[in-house]
Amino acid sequence: MSNDSDQPPGSAVRAAQDVRVVVGRLRRRLRSVSDADDITLSQASVLARLVKDGPAATSALATAEGVRHQSMAATVESLERLGLVARRPDPTDRRRRLVALTAAGRARAEGDRQARQEWLAAALGERCTEEERQTVIAAMAVLERVIHT
Repeated sequence: MSNDSDQPPGSAVRAAQDVRVVVGRLRRRLRSVSDADDITLSQASVLARLVKDGPAATSALATAEGVRHQSMAATVESLERLGLVARRPDPTDRRRRLVALTAAGRARAEGDRQARQEWLAAALGERCTEEERQTVIAAMAVLERVIHT
């Protein structure tokens, strides 16, 4: 049995809950301002990852997204049917195939990202003071540190 000193402070528990709830709501709101209604969150996430990291094997995408290979294969197949990605031979290992964005996939991912960025910047500009925006910037630095430690 753990003693009280092994438990996180109450403020850490409250912060964790608040961050989780707000991030979930923010994700849903950002999704609503893009054209992502016809694709799933996992599909949108794969498109964003391919924009950021470039072509990747399905297994690497599965690992990066924290899903099973079979689930990622289904996601990639659906994106391929939509014409947003294409599979091509790996130039360093012809036995492997890489998933790459098509022109339509890149345009889609970048357009969705731009719409979300514009909405969030406008909302922060209209609804927050300069001091509050600086607090958000500082909080994001703290969360980034938490993620990478």
